[in-house]
Amino acid sequence: MSQHTSSFMNRRQLLSMATLSIVLPAWSQSGYPSKPITIVVPFPAGGTTDIIGRLVGRHLATRLGGTVIVDNKAGAGGSIGSGLVAKAAGDGHTLLMGTIGTHSINQYLYTKLAYDPFKDFAPISLVAMVPNVLVVNPSQPIKTVKDLIAAAKANPNKLTYASAGNGTSIHLCGAMFEQMAQVSMTHVPYRGSAPAIADLLGGQTTCMFDNLPSAMPHIKSGSLRAVAVTTAKRSNSLPDLPTIAEAGVPGYDASSWFGLWAPASTPAALVKRLNEEIKTILAQADVLQTLKDQGAEASPDSPDKFAAFIQAEAAKWAKVVKTANIRLD
Repeated sequence: MSQHTSSFMNRRQLLSMATLSIVLPAWSQSGYPSKPITIVVPFPAGGTTDIIGRLVGRHLATRLGGTVIVDNKAGAGGSIGSGLVAKAAGDGHTLLMGTIGTHSINQYLYTKLAYDPFKDFAPISLVAMVPNVLVVNPSQPIKTVKDLIAAAKANPNKLTYASAGNGTSIHLCGAMFEQMAQVSMTHVPYRGSAPAIADLLGGQTTCMFDNLPSAMPHIKSGSLRAVAVTTAKRSNSLPDLPTIAEAGVPGYDASSWFGLWAPASTPAALVKRLNEEIKTILAQADVLQTLKDQGAEASPDSPDKFAAFIQAEAAKWAKVVKTANIRLD
């Protein structure tokens, strides 16, 4: 090889390396991530939390140029997996895809929780909001929220509402409805949303305040009648369906939500960068469509605003849990 050719190739290699140093993500230059990132999902695979966690993980891996592993650590309403992340090193390599339950409800349901939802975590960003939807079996004469209230007042404790289990957001949506509408119904807990829906389809229960993703196929098929959504504003997935607040219970506002946390010891600069990455990911068209297909809406926020949101949600649900006298241990 001639000296001229060697010199040309060296210059080309140097130029390539210079270009590469410009386009590499900042974290690659700083050595982060230095090993696979684990996003702990504290619920079983296949659920909404898992779907959202894997969606975020896949795109985060692409943006950071590393490997992201989703690890399902289910149990105790999300408390087991959350407790593991609370004790992890704050180096950005262990994150939690948590929920309204793990950070705004569980502390009021369990006497002994393996973590403090406020002190043991650094909030990164709210990720998505999922409305719940009040559904009834079409054989029921109930077509509106006012119909349900009237029937419940005429038949105290005879109407039943199914849920995915004691202390779930689906259960607490029903409990809050009872409190705000001043009615008494009977709660029927199941081990998951699927068996609860099955009995509602079979006419064994009156109604359910189910997560929109699991109820949507039955609403579309006509096997369940959608009465109202639980959120303060109408759902983009069902824009013609009223909210419970506008249909008869002013001020009613409940939703399932999902967010990303790091251990509390995580440096603020790393939390800020991860927040920026999440915001970028949640602005992508394919991500927005995937969330919409799940009945979810992207809801990125700053770490400070997310922390304030968690506190406000906790205060709201503490009142509901206390009034309904719900304990799980």
